[in-house]
Amino acid sequence: MMPEAEAWAVAEEVAAIRQLCEERNAVILAHNYMTPDIFHGVADITGDSLALARAAATTEADVIVFAGVHFMAETAAITCPDRTVLIPDPTAGCSLAESITAADVRALRHRHPGVPIVAYVNTSAAVKAEVDICCTSGNAVEVVRSLGAAEVIMLPDRHLAAWVAGQVPDIRIIPWHGACEVHDRFTGSQVRSLRADGVTVIAHPECPADVLAEADFVGSTAAMTRYVTVQRPRRVALITECSMADNVAADCPDVEFVRPCNLCPHMKKITLAGIHRSLATMTHQVTVPERVATAARRSIDAMLAVPAAAAVVGAR
Repeated sequence: MMPEAEAWAVAEEVAAIRQLCEERNAVILAHNYMTPDIFHGVADITGDSLALARAAATTEADVIVFAGVHFMAETAAITCPDRTVLIPDPTAGCSLAESITAADVRALRHRHPGVPIVAYVNTSAAVKAEVDICCTSGNAVEVVRSLGAAEVIMLPDRHLAAWVAGQVPDIRIIPWHGACEVHDRFTGSQVRSLRADGVTVIAHPECPADVLAEADFVGSTAAMTRYVTVQRPRRVALITECSMADNVAADCPDVEFVRPCNLCPHMKKITLAGIHRSLATMTHQVTVPERVATAARRSIDAMLAVPAAAAVVGAR
């Protein structure tokens, strides 16, 4: 997981964080893109956005520390209004969340009256408050199908919308123009080069269409992890934020990970020292105005009520 020298270097801070968690009845939720010292060192619950949203909604802890970006902490604050939700760095944002506003959603409703709107969880609470239902990359297809509509607006990621459209050809998907600054940088030619070297390529659906067309498997971060741990390819490349490969590799020592690496500058604002400081000072608390939270909670709860897929889609 980490070189021994690195592990020893952070051991004291890890112990201090665990002690503070016990004293404050706190739980640390960490996204799959966190660095190994956080993911394996102090996280109580790890996973993709959907898993963490479910965990936040059901935890009995008094304090939730979110090792992820701001929209994720907002989601926890919405689903757990009686808990204290902390984020170590409030400037940890998201290019997708910043690509659309609540006013944009209202304009979409005006242009497409009666068409249901699905918001990827990578959006602000204000945007979630304006839509009908949320989704993650792990349940987007199921969410769209659950609406029973001939047309569906999907926002803000145009690549995820295009991928979902390919999975539901009987439904017209109307996309927004946003994109993840990490996944958007990958190219189909990169994937072709990797596969030519005998590498199994697994891609996140936030990647451009030419990347997904070349990949051996497409799925959420949870689905990507499941594919590697079950299929055990000899050599594999995860086309997503590169800290994830470090975390999955810890449980798959027999798999060689080839690492085309795009780092998320926002995720990397969350550090072990930042988590320690957050717990010690009880900062920075994430709150959502009640009017916004009430409306956003409806769209999040609607997402959580959609049954998960029986099997992972996207294998080729």
